[in-house]
Amino acid sequence: MDGILPLNKDRGMTSHDAVFKCRKIFKTRKVGHSGTLDPNVDGVLPICVGRATKAVNYLMASGKVYKGEIILGFATETEDLDGAVVAKKAIERPFSQEQIDQAMAQLTGEIIQIPPMYSAVKVNGKRLYEYARAGQSVERPKRMITVDYFKQTKPSTYDAVKKQQTLYFEVGCGKGTYVRTLALDLGEILGVPAVMSDLTRLQSGGFDLKKSVTLEQLINATPEELETYLYPLEYAFQSYPKVILTEQQWQKVKNGGFLPANIFKDKTTKILLMYGDKARALYYYDDKKDVFRSEQMLDLA
Repeated sequence: MDGILPLNKDRGMTSHDAVFKCRKIFKTRKVGHSGTLDPNVDGVLPICVGRATKAVNYLMASGKVYKGEIILGFATETEDLDGAVVAKKAIERPFSQEQIDQAMAQLTGEIIQIPPMYSAVKVNGKRLYEYARAGQSVERPKRMITVDYFKQTKPSTYDAVKKQQTLYFEVGCGKGTYVRTLALDLGEILGVPAVMSDLTRLQSGGFDLKKSVTLEQLINATPEELETYLYPLEYAFQSYPKVILTEQQWQKVKNGGFLPANIFKDKTTKILLMYGDKARALYYYDDKKDVFRSEQMLDLA
C-alpha cells in the first residue's frame, strides 16, 4: 500500500511508536512520520506509507495549528508538566485579557526561538535532551520561526488558592516551532514563570482532526478499509501548480531530464508534473541553465 495516513495520535505514545505500529498494520518497513509529536501531545500526525515516504519533508514544511493551555505562576525544566518545577511566582492579581493579547501579539510573525533543552534538536552530534538528562549545559542554537497567529480562544481563569492563571489558546505556526517554548516566552513577556499544561495538534500537512483516524480504527480495519484511509501522494503537493506531461516529456522526466523553461510561465514556483493521473516529480526552475529540473522524483512506475 502507498499513501498518506492522517493519524490522530493518542497521548502516551511517541511518534516513533506510531510509526512502529503502522509498519505492522500496513506490513511494510517503508513508513515515516512528518513531524514529531511529544508523548503528552495528541492530535494530527501525518504518516507516510510506501512510496509516499518521499513526501515526508514536504509535509513537515507545511503549517500547523494547535490548541492548548498555559498556566502562569510556575515553570518546569521541560517547559511542560512532565518536568520538575524550577521557578514559582504567585499571581496575586490576574492579568487582563488585553494584557495577555498584547503579549501574544509580540510572539507573532518571524521571531527568534531557542529550542528547549528537553528536545530532539542536535548540537555537536548529540540531542539536547541527552545533555539535559546528563546534567550538562550546552549553548542552544537560535532559530528563526514563523508564527502566523497566537490568540486566546476563551477568557482565562484564575485560581485564587494556587495563585495561578490559566490561559486557553490557539496558534498557527510554521516548521520547527516549539509551542511549549512559546508558553515560556509569553510568561517572560508578562514577567512571570509559565508552563504549557495541555496541547493538541489540530492541523498538519493539510489534514485536520476530522480527516484523521485513530490507531484503534486501523487495528480493527480490513485491508480494504485500510486503503480508504490513505490519501494519494499528490495530496502533499496540492499547493503546487500541476503540469500535464506529454508522452515525449514523460520519457525525459523518467530519466531525470530537463524540461524547457517555456513549459510553465511562472519561474518562481515549483511545479508538480503529472502523467497518467499520477504525480511523477516535483521540478524547479534553474535560472543558470534556463530549464526546469528535478527536485524530487515521486513515482516512476
